Amino acid sequence: MSSSVRNQRSDVHRVAAARLISLSGSGGAWVALAYIMFHITDKSSTWVAWTFLLTFGVQGLLSPLASALGDRYDRKRLLVITDIVGAAGFVALAFMRTPGQLLAMAFVTAAVESPIWAVSAAALPNLVEEDDLTWANGAVSFSRNLGQFVGPIIGGGVVALMAPASTVPQLRLAGYVVFGLNAISFLVSAWLIGTTGGRFNGDRERAEEFRGIRAGFVYLWKDRLLRSMTIGWVVLLLGAGTTIVAEVALAEAFHAGSFGYGLLSAGWAGGAALGALIAQRWLRARGEANAVIGGVAFVAVGLALVAVAPVLGVAVAVLGIAGAGDGFGSVGEQAIVQRRTPDEVRSRVMGATEAAVLLALACSFAFAGILIEAVGPRWAYALAGVSAGLGLMILFGPLREESRRLRAELPE
Repeated sequence: MSSSVRNQRSDVHRVAAARLISLSGSGGAWVALAYIMFHITDKSSTWVAWTFLLTFGVQGLLSPLASALGDRYDRKRLLVITDIVGAAGFVALAFMRTPGQLLAMAFVTAAVESPIWAVSAAALPNLVEEDDLTWANGAVSFSRNLGQFVGPIIGGGVVALMAPASTVPQLRLAGYVVFGLNAISFLVSAWLIGTTGGRFNGDRERAEEFRGIRAGFVYLWKDRLLRSMTIGWVVLLLGAGTTIVAEVALAEAFHAGSFGYGLLSAGWAGGAALGALIAQRWLRARGEANAVIGGVAFVAVGLALVAVAPVLGVAVAVLGIAGAGDGFGSVGEQAIVQRRTPDEVRSRVMGATEAAVLLALACSFAFAGILIEAVGPRWAYALAGVSAGLGLMILFGPLREESRRLRAELPE
């Protein structure tokens, strides 16, 4: 391996480590926040739904604007600033008391975080040669999903240890610890990104061709494959998003408390980390389209099986199956988007994709609380399996065409 390739891979490892550390903190923080909100509002799934709506949902609304900053300014500097301000937001969150205060500060903190995914994903093709792009996506996806696996276990464990009776004083103390740890994780992430040697931006010679915040949506809509993938994921997430809210109620149904809730969240993320690791080691460009098809199929089957899981362990295991499909397919999907998008507009295309996904989640959060309180958490998972199957039907045709094209054009 040449010195240049080693340096490029070292840069990717630093970005991956930053995502691992910051998402471990965030995963724990959001699990803790949802659990705290559930218990200080008399176990209201509606409050939990609003918590996710005003965090992940607001990121969907702001993602187009935030991602446009990544195409206009230096992406490395933008990511560092975002991490530092995000750390301050979680310090402030630790001192909020009422459900309304917690929700308002969580909203602000989520808004600050909104550029991170789109901007870091847009930077990856500039850090490595094209032949290493799938590997780089796999490395960062593995770290991201590993962080989302470790974080909920830590967050759920801290809350279980410090708030065994789920009283308000105990929950506040647990919030100090979990939100404080997340603030530290953001600062470490800022240092790792800031000390990465590679370029996060291309030359942007055609910047005038892609002007305005709408450019990402316009480019996405004109490309049939990217458009179909986005619509497919939106349909999938309109149902699957309700399961994020349902996890708290499902843990209660299993009498598993905050630690059980953390395990359910971690089950998906652990499977996703495994799927991304497999993709990093074995997936090549010619197989990316089929990876997306297979990944969505695993998501559909895994979500449907949770509905009939007899015990917590089985539910965690089948969520791991669904997560593995998501992790494996997402590596292929991200690489497809990156390869089909010029650097001048890549942040905005990534932001447009993220906006569509997060707004679909926001819509699902809007009715999730009512749905779960009406029919129970298991039916939410059953319906999510159906929506994933519908998403697969939308994706299938265009991705099969892309698979045939890649296999004809690329060597083994």
